[in-house]
Amino acid sequence: MKSLLKQTHEIFKPDGLLSTLLDRYEPRGGQLDMASAVAQTLAGGKLVVEAETGIGKTLAYLIPAVLSGQKIVISTNTLNLQEQILKSEIPFIQEHIDPELTALCVKGRQNYLCLYRWQQFALHPQLEMFAPHETRGKIEDWLASTITGDRAELDWLEDNSPLWREISATPSQCLGSKCPNDKTCFVNELRRKAAGARLLIVNHHLYFSDLALRREGHGEVLPRYESVIFDEAHHLENVATAFFGFSFSHFQMVDLAKDVKLSAVLLPEDKQERVYQAAETLRMRAEHFAAIFPAQPGKYPLQDFISQRSDWEKEIQAVSDRLSGLESTLLAMTTAGEMWQALAGRCQELQARLLAITGLLEIAHADTYVHWYERREKTVVLTASPIDIAHELNSVLYPNVRSVIFTSGTLTVGGNFSYFLNRLGLDRDTETLSLASPFDYPGRTMLYVPAHTPAEPFPQPDQKAFPEKIQNIIYRILLASSGRALVLFTSLSSMRKTYPFLVENLPYPVFIQGEAPRNKLLESFQLQTNSVLLAVASFWEGINVPGESLSCVIIDKLPFEVPSDPVIMARINRIREEGGNPFMDFQLPRAILALRQGVGRLMRTSSDNGLLAILDVRLFTKQYGRMFLKSLPPSPLTREIADVVSFFAENK
Repeated sequence: MKSLLKQTHEIFKPDGLLSTLLDRYEPRGGQLDMASAVAQTLAGGKLVVEAETGIGKTLAYLIPAVLSGQKIVISTNTLNLQEQILKSEIPFIQEHIDPELTALCVKGRQNYLCLYRWQQFALHPQLEMFAPHETRGKIEDWLASTITGDRAELDWLEDNSPLWREISATPSQCLGSKCPNDKTCFVNELRRKAAGARLLIVNHHLYFSDLALRREGHGEVLPRYESVIFDEAHHLENVATAFFGFSFSHFQMVDLAKDVKLSAVLLPEDKQERVYQAAETLRMRAEHFAAIFPAQPGKYPLQDFISQRSDWEKEIQAVSDRLSGLESTLLAMTTAGEMWQALAGRCQELQARLLAITGLLEIAHADTYVHWYERREKTVVLTASPIDIAHELNSVLYPNVRSVIFTSGTLTVGGNFSYFLNRLGLDRDTETLSLASPFDYPGRTMLYVPAHTPAEPFPQPDQKAFPEKIQNIIYRILLASSGRALVLFTSLSSMRKTYPFLVENLPYPVFIQGEAPRNKLLESFQLQTNSVLLAVASFWEGINVPGESLSCVIIDKLPFEVPSDPVIMARINRIREEGGNPFMDFQLPRAILALRQGVGRLMRTSSDNGLLAILDVRLFTKQYGRMFLKSLPPSPLTREIADVVSFFAENK
C-alpha cells in the first residue's frame, strides 16, 4: 500500500486527481504543501497551519485525514463551514477517493428532540401556551418521518422558540438508561452512528463540552477518536475558556423552578402543592437575587460587587437554602419516577456552582480562575473562568490523541506564530506552516490610510474631531466605490452615529446590523449591488460575499479591546505579574488578528478586486503600527483620497 504522503501528493500535484476531476481547478503549491504537512503530522504530532483565503485548506486537511484511515474529529467554529464540508467536500471524497467513508455531523444535545419530554409535555394542560394545535400537529407529522430528531429539519420553527426549550434533549433532564424511550432516543441513535463513523464533524462548543466532561469524569459526548483537526482555530481560546470554567445564573434557577412546576401536574394531588410551593419559593428567591445586582448591562469583577455588599453571604446562603429545600422535596418524590432524581440533581449542581463561584466552597487551584458577573437584559450570570487554558489543554487534550492540527486564515502576528502557540500551551518546536493567499493583492487591490501631516493632521480615535472626520471620509469613499461596501466599526455607538448621516446623504441603500437577521442582511447586501452594510463584532469574520457587491471594506479604527472585560483584565494582570508586557504580548496580537479577519472579507475569489480602507493614522504615528502593516495583505498603499477615486474609476 502506498504511503499516506505519496497518496496525498498524487492527488494534489498539478496533474493529479483534483486537476482532472474539478472544473476550473487551479493547482496551488500552498495547498499541496499543507496537505503534505497534514499527512506527515497524522502519524503523530502537532501542526499549526495558517492558510490564507484561496489556499483551499478544507480539502488540504480532509483528504489526508480520510486517506489515513483513522477515526478523526473535525471541529469548526461556524455552522456554514460544517455544512460546506458535509454537502460539498464529503460527497466529492466519497465519490472519487473513498466510497467507504462514513462521515457524520454531531451537534449538541439541545439540537435534538427528547421523545420523553415531548410525550410528557403533550399531556400538560398548559401546552397551548407554547404550542398551538397547528404547531403540535406539525411536530407529530415530523416525528412520523424524521430519523434524526434534529431541529434543523424544522425550517418553520423560529430560532428562539419557547416550545423547543421545553422539548429538547438537554443533558440536565436526561433520565439515561432508565428512560422509557431509551431504545428510540434520537441522541442514543446519534451516539451509535457516531461510534461507527470514521469522520465526525462537530463545532468547537461541542468539542470542548466533551473535553470538560471527560476532565470531570462525567462521561463523554463524543466516542473515542485518534486525531483532531481544528479549523477556524483562532477561536479556540475563547471557546475553551467558556467550557473549562463554570457558571450560575438567575435564569437557571427560574428554568429549574418552571420545569418542576410543569412536572408537578403528573403527581398525585396531595403532593402537587408541596412540590409547587418549593419551586415557587426558589423562583421568588431567584428574582430577588437578580435584583440586588446593578441594572447596567455588562461584565464586571465579582469581587468589586461583593465588597460593596455587607449582606453578601446572607444572600448567598438564602439562595443555597432554597436550592437545598427544593432538592429535599424532589428526592421525596423519587418513588413517583426517575425524573425527580434528575431534577434534584440539578438543584445539587446549581448549589455547588454557586458556592464555588462565590468562594464559599473551596475549589482546587482557585487562584487560577477569575470570578465575574454579567448583567444581561433578563438575567444575571455569575462565572468563574480560567485565566490560562494552556494547562488544561496540556492535561486533557494533547496527551490523549495521536495528532492535533490547527488551521485558520489568521494565526500569525507579523508573520510569527508565538502568540498562538503561547496561548494554547503549544511547545516552541511545534511544526508551523504559513501559506500566503495566492490572490493578486498587488494587482487587484489598494490600501488607503488617511494622510496625516503637521500642516493638516488627521484626528486620532480618542480625539473629539474623529467621528465627524471619518463620517466624511467614509462618505467620499462610498461615492467613489458606488456603494458596494462593508463598513466595519469597533463599537455600536460609532456605527449608530454614522448610519443616519450616510442614509441622509448617500444615493445608495444603507443596511445596518440589527435591523434584520444576519442572513437576511447579507442576502439583501449581495443582491443589491450598490448597497452599503454597516456592522460590528461578528461581521468582522465569516462573511463571504464574492463578486462586485463587496468591492470595498472600510474599517473605522484599529480593533483594540477596551480592557474592561474581567477575563481580559485578569489575563493582562497575570502577564504583568509574570514580568511580561501585556500590551505587546497580549493586547496588540489580539487586535492584529481581529484586523486581519476584517480585511479578509474583501478578496474571496481570484477575480475579486477592491479597496481596503483603515481610517486610523496610528498605523503610521505609533511605533506598533508597523506590526499591523506587516500583518496586512501586500496591497499598494495610498494616503490620498484622489487615488481612491482613480482606483474605482479604472476598475468599473
